[in-house]
Amino acid sequence: MRFSYLFTGLSLLCFLSCSKFNAVLKSKDPNYQLQEADKYYEKKDYRDAQTLYEQLYPVYKGTDKFEELYYKDAYCFFYMKEYLDAENFFKGFLDVFPNSTKADEVDYMEAYSVFMRSPKVELDQTNTLKAMGMMQTYIARHAGSDRIKDANNIIDQCRAKLELKAYNAAKLYSRLGQYRAAMLAYQDLLTDYSGSASGETYNLELVKSIYEFAGLSVPEKQVERYQQVVTEYQNFSDRFPDSKLLKDAAEYRDLSQNNIKAINNEQAKTSTER
Repeated sequence: MRFSYLFTGLSLLCFLSCSKFNAVLKSKDPNYQLQEADKYYEKKDYRDAQTLYEQLYPVYKGTDKFEELYYKDAYCFFYMKEYLDAENFFKGFLDVFPNSTKADEVDYMEAYSVFMRSPKVELDQTNTLKAMGMMQTYIARHAGSDRIKDANNIIDQCRAKLELKAYNAAKLYSRLGQYRAAMLAYQDLLTDYSGSASGETYNLELVKSIYEFAGLSVPEKQVERYQQVVTEYQNFSDRFPDSKLLKDAAEYRDLSQNNIKAINNEQAKTSTER
């Protein structure tokens, strides 16, 4: 019984609310509509606020009220998590009001809207790259902004996501036995993310990938590729002299040196027998 009363009450409230909004929407008084749109906005009823703002564009375009209307309309999309529309509206705001006192904020929000469309690591990272580039551009445009720290933080998050995606791809190549592809992927990780906290792991995996690739190579290429393992181990040692992973990498170096000796001995023996 109580549930029935509650349901009836909510239904009535919804009906009254919808009736009021429809009345506002059909009003011939744009000032009243703008007032109500702002009230919906303050109450975080962004869908109704946005509908009214959109209807009021032709009325207020070119007036001193249009800037604030456009600004709130862009935020409506952002708060509704419609980030592509938010990006476009923030961009549109800057096109219409390039000298606005809100330009710094809106420029940041345009880039931030792109960042909010950055997907999970497993998916295509076009928006992640775009967000990172836009935040870098934002920093260049607004060197003294209070949002620089936030922009750098977003850039760091984007780089971390791109790095993780690249690392996952390298690991997949290894699991599939595609060691040449893995080798190239780890080389790129060490180059593109030279300051990464995971650099030692990437370097060990690079040594391992080269070693596995050498073992699968045709006999004429094996000595050269085992020598690459030795060389990469030395690079690892120079790059991370205190790494706890050097011991593991040294095992691949030692195995490679032993293989080189064995191959050379076998070639010398074959040559003598001839």
